[in-house]
Amino acid sequence: MSDPNVLLLLTDQERYDLTAPGSSVETQHVDRLREGGMTFERAYTPISICSAARASLLTGLYPHNHGMLNNCHEADAIQPNLPPGHPTFGELLAADGYHTAYVGKWHVGRDQGPGDFGFEYHGGADRHHDADLAGDFCTYREELGVSVDEADLEDAIYTDTGTLVAARDPVPVEATRPYYLAQQAIEQLREGLDEPFFLRVDLYGPHHPYVVPEPYASMYDPAEIDPPASYRETYAGKPAVHEQYLDYRGVRSFDWERWAEAIAKYRGFMTLIDDQIGRILDAAEGVEDLCTIHTSDHGDFTGNHRQFNKGPIMYDETYHIPLQVRWPGEVEAGSVCREFVSLHDLMPTFLDLAGVEIPDVDGRSIRPLLAGEIPTDWPDAHFAQYHGDEFGLYSQRMLRTAQYKYVHNGPDRNELYDIEADPNELGNLIDHPAYEGIRRDLEARLVERMEAVEDPIAPWTATAMGR
Repeated sequence: MSDPNVLLLLTDQERYDLTAPGSSVETQHVDRLREGGMTFERAYTPISICSAARASLLTGLYPHNHGMLNNCHEADAIQPNLPPGHPTFGELLAADGYHTAYVGKWHVGRDQGPGDFGFEYHGGADRHHDADLAGDFCTYREELGVSVDEADLEDAIYTDTGTLVAARDPVPVEATRPYYLAQQAIEQLREGLDEPFFLRVDLYGPHHPYVVPEPYASMYDPAEIDPPASYRETYAGKPAVHEQYLDYRGVRSFDWERWAEAIAKYRGFMTLIDDQIGRILDAAEGVEDLCTIHTSDHGDFTGNHRQFNKGPIMYDETYHIPLQVRWPGEVEAGSVCREFVSLHDLMPTFLDLAGVEIPDVDGRSIRPLLAGEIPTDWPDAHFAQYHGDEFGLYSQRMLRTAQYKYVHNGPDRNELYDIEADPNELGNLIDHPAYEGIRRDLEARLVERMEAVEDPIAPWTATAMGR
């Protein structure tokens, strides 16, 4: 069947384990998607930083090929906007006759917005990240009679460098941005979408600051949250940047009590978002031939390895992402896919669903997987990269297999983890003699993947590995 309606629900910095089976976080509406469709157990992002990951979703390309290597809103941005010349799924679907609509966060350029890439934009952007798109949410709050600034927040937690981490927001749920964005999406579903349509809803959060109102702010008791195994991190044998990031992010002084308070708000934020997803799903009931996808741009440390936010630290907490696809009649309810898929595989997938010719991209359509078919040449490992945050460039490349993870750090020592034996990635085995053969095999496979996608540092990486 061609030309289905598509609803994409993209969260911001949501870890895989928040909505995974067995999670202690209440996400009954994402659970609806999982129970009614397919869950991808090995979905990963190509890069764990917002602008670059979102540009990969739009283009189907790795960051080194689309050019947006780090966040676009800071002064050190490699590219303030997505470079021209890359086909995007919004433009291609619109050209094919889809009604393409967009609500919420953008963060793929300072001077361009969804309207420049084939979408009809319906508001909700963030004043910090997308200044020229902002204003509508502030007006909405004013109409509700709500005027709250940072000084009004309760139980606020700040990093040592002054970044707001979490707080209780003394506003009604209806005055939160997730509620507002859900309302904009609902209005589009009820009133303004011609079929076939592609509706993209980019929900802010659970990205920090984890600022949530009641009942979500006290929904999870910090006293009942146990430290994860990775909280025992010592950084022995790890690249120096790992420990340096405790100071860079300003969390070296955080003890477990403070982390537990922040994690409780992070979980409450996710449940708030899930309830808004539920409102959107309810509004979409009755839409025929609707394919609904929930995923995130990347994850969040929230205390794992004692880290905050994300960075040049390639643990699964920031690279493993949720992905559920519900498409009644086409995708088996309650099914599970264990193949490796990447966020930028969704771009060619959307085109494939619509019967649109797929341009030359790095991603690959997951439609065969949705049908329960595994192509014989489907990759058995995930390739990812990182290029740096606000402090400058820092080259990293990663190969993640079912059992192992290899990380090449251009400026520092490399990493090797046996995920089956050490799922928390605490012990770096890069110099362990028993793993020399495995290390050399992963190095060869990593260089091969880099060469296949024309990674410009592939020759230097191969030289550094002595290959």
